[in-house]
Amino acid sequence: MLISCTLVLAYKIAFRYRQDIFGSSPVILRLKGKKTVNDVTSQIGETVCKRLLKDFDKKQAVYPPEKMKFLAFKQEKIIEVWVPQKDGEWVKVRVYPILCLSGGLGPKLAEGDFQVPEGMYRITGLNPNSAFHLSMKIGYPNEFDRKMGIKDKRLNLGKDIFVHGGEVSAGCLAVGDQAIEELFVIAAKAGIENTSITISPVDFRKFRLNEKLKLRYDPIWTTELYKAIKSDLNRFRE
Repeated sequence: MLISCTLVLAYKIAFRYRQDIFGSSPVILRLKGKKTVNDVTSQIGETVCKRLLKDFDKKQAVYPPEKMKFLAFKQEKIIEVWVPQKDGEWVKVRVYPILCLSGGLGPKLAEGDFQVPEGMYRITGLNPNSAFHLSMKIGYPNEFDRKMGIKDKRLNLGKDIFVHGGEVSAGCLAVGDQAIEELFVIAAKAGIENTSITISPVDFRKFRLNEKLKLRYDPIWTTELYKAIKSDLNRFRE
């Protein structure tokens, strides 16, 4: 079983995740004022552009991109960033290490299991006031997750899963502050409606579906899920 952060650590940072979602105090935040996504892109957008432009130019990709795809792999602990080239073909422009992810291989089943979900998701929000520097919200649960939850009679599937800065995780993907700055800015410029993420236990472009994986959770529908993930990943090849 893959354990990147201890359960004790996860409990210690649980309150910080509540801050990430709700804010430390709504009254104080209103008095102090909250940063907006535009504030962040205005403050660091030019710096991020300078860091990324060389990679985009090398791959003949337009910056900022019109759409974007993140591929996250638990076992490999990386996130790949794919954008269209000028001719429309998808190309990988960046790879970021995942500094911490909790739980193990296998899908997320319930609130509090500290699992990072697996599947194809939209990026549904950008939080410029995250307790973890900046964060991007993953649209978990998706339609498949809800359907399987009903089938299994699981009602509390969990929520509020993020890609964020820092180096600790309780069901999210922690990528460090510089990486989240770059991912946040690109997503803001591309538009979250044009940004999605696929989270996979392993890189199924290299692993066969029938290879035995050490899964923390392995419900009967896992094979169906992994077939769908593999099909999605096969669209992104160098």
